[in-house]
Amino acid sequence: MRTLVVGDIHSGVRALEQLLQRAKVSPTDHLIFLGDYVDSWSTAVETVDFLLALKEEYKCTFIRGNHDELCREWLLTKEENPQWLAHGGTATRDSYLGDNRNNWDTHLEFYATLENYYLAEDNRLYLHAGYTNLKGVDFEYFEQSFYWDRTLWELAMAVDPKLTPDDLNFPKRLNHYKEVFIGHTPISKKEEVVPKNGGNVWNVDTGAAFMGALTMMDVETKEFWQSDPVHTFYPGERGRN
Repeated sequence: MRTLVVGDIHSGVRALEQLLQRAKVSPTDHLIFLGDYVDSWSTAVETVDFLLALKEEYKCTFIRGNHDELCREWLLTKEENPQWLAHGGTATRDSYLGDNRNNWDTHLEFYATLENYYLAEDNRLYLHAGYTNLKGVDFEYFEQSFYWDRTLWELAMAVDPKLTPDDLNFPKRLNHYKEVFIGHTPISKKEEVVPKNGGNVWNVDTGAAFMGALTMMDVETKEFWQSDPVHTFYPGERGRN
């Protein structure tokens, strides 16, 4: 069984369908999605519907992203957050307004049951954004850090590549886990890029909401697969560009 981690989809279900074929995903694989399932392209409802159907056949773990929480809040309150609308929320709102509202409750249940993080038996940690507590995720003060924090990736990028986890100067925040897999902070918004590593942290957000591709990685071998640039599946749409 492979453990395959998937970066931020941002409503790009057409790219996800291609990616599953390219990676030859089978029901014996474990798919871990790092969040941000919506906000960017026009197929938000279709993306969540696809994920709900996928989990019926495949082993899936769904992590909570900040955009998922923003969408859930709008579905519950109908209060339009200008920041959300400006960063992909308009396309998601329009997708839901064009959908049968009887479907909304199913999607609200999906958003409510997303996990803030997943710590596997091999001590690999999966979460959308990061955490701030030096003792690790079990001691985090603010739940929102799991899907909003950007300092973890900033820290990972600042780690001297010569340091190993056994080094006294290796950051304590990272030393609790064999590896950490995140999305949230696009490696690039303007071009196609590959997953990036810093310290023991892997970022697999390759800019699917912008001009990049959607990425899936085998966490053991570090082999990865990418879709075509996601914007090419949505001609005439701007996404978050």
